[in-house]
Amino acid sequence: MKPKNRIFPVLLAFTLLITETVLPCTRVVYEGLNGTIITARSMDWRGEIPANLWIFPRGIERAGEAGTSSIKWKSKYGSVITSSWDIASSDGMNEKGLVGNLLWLVESQYPAFEKNGKVKSLAVSLWLQYVLDNFSTVAETVSALEKKDFVIASSHIPGTNIFATVHLSISDSTGDNAIFEFINGKLVIHHDRKYVTMTNSPIFDQQLAINAYWKGIPGTIMLPGTNRAADRFVRASYYIDAIPKTDNTRTALASVFGVIRNCSVPLGISSETEPNISSTRWRTVADQKNLVYYFDNVLNPNVIWVEFSKIDFSEKGKIKKLSLANNENYAGDSLLNFKESKPFQFAGLD
Repeated sequence: MKPKNRIFPVLLAFTLLITETVLPCTRVVYEGLNGTIITARSMDWRGEIPANLWIFPRGIERAGEAGTSSIKWKSKYGSVITSSWDIASSDGMNEKGLVGNLLWLVESQYPAFEKNGKVKSLAVSLWLQYVLDNFSTVAETVSALEKKDFVIASSHIPGTNIFATVHLSISDSTGDNAIFEFINGKLVIHHDRKYVTMTNSPIFDQQLAINAYWKGIPGTIMLPGTNRAADRFVRASYYIDAIPKTDNTRTALASVFGVIRNCSVPLGISSETEPNISSTRWRTVADQKNLVYYFDNVLNPNVIWVEFSKIDFSEKGKIKKLSLANNENYAGDSLLNFKESKPFQFAGLD
């Protein structure tokens, strides 16, 4: 092997070691035929991470929960989201088919920020919700966020010593994709419809490099099989391209569920010394063509869903909640189980 050819395996091994310090999640986007676009993600966490589904209509007045410098807005689009601990929107889709997913990224470094200072700001707990409230496409989102009119500010997850470090992926009904990361205090945007897969560490540039290496090895012969983020990235990238390209919704959904489950970690698998090995708690699958949002709680035997065509997203519509945090068991179309509710309070800064 020539010296220069030895460099990448060394970097690959180093990168894989880095990934052992993070918590795993996976996100993948499927493009079928005739406008069939489906986005799936898994939520993996070492402990319980209670989730509820929420319906947010248009016209909600929001503030950035980052002190007196917080930005303010009124939601332009309605959405269905999955909350974490009812303090943040961690996943969701709006009525235009724009999907957002927050995943952990330990390398995240947000801009320097002074609470109640002069710089306009937005708490990280609202980052995804801000996007779903205001934009209909990936291109529109990128155009707005690259202006850097405000900073994203983070803090500790309430009641813990865990500082929230996440990156954001978005996809739309056309199949476009973008990933937003804060590296060394600066916003880095990766915008390309081919960016269909994302996991946790390393940063997205390095994920692409690792995947390029594995593309030289036929997936039918060997794929990396551990729960590490880099390995899950490779498997998700391979399988989302290998499954049938179809416009049959039933077949496409079954295939995408198979991919995201392949990248999940069985319940009960965890390690204090290897936090990358964290059980999958729940999964979502968003059908962006037909506007149906699916939720799969691993502690329940049934997948549930919500059809947007049946939801009143108008400003006269009601904020509604489907309680799932106590592993309530529903099946199939669960819109009728949503109950009118006061909105949860997004986490602010320490």
